[in-house]
Amino acid sequence: MSHTESKTEAWYIVKQDNGQCSIVPGSEAESPKPEPQPEIEEPPALERWGPYASQSEAIARRVGLIRAGKCQPA
Repeated sequence: MSHTESKTEAWYIVKQDNGQCSIVPGSEAESPKPEPQPEIEEPPALERWGPYASQSEAIARRVGLIRAGKCQPA
């Protein structure tokens, strides 16, 4: 486990309306975001998978979703 991963934090895969899937920590996926920055505007999430125990597990699952045609590669 790397230093950037937390043992207690859940990770989610979130599909955006452009078809790409991003991996976000549970704190971002579950709670509303603060006021968005005007320059950074993320498209709304269409689907969400998870929670996963680690970021590396979420990455592996995202690869599977890309192979299954549910997500577009970034």
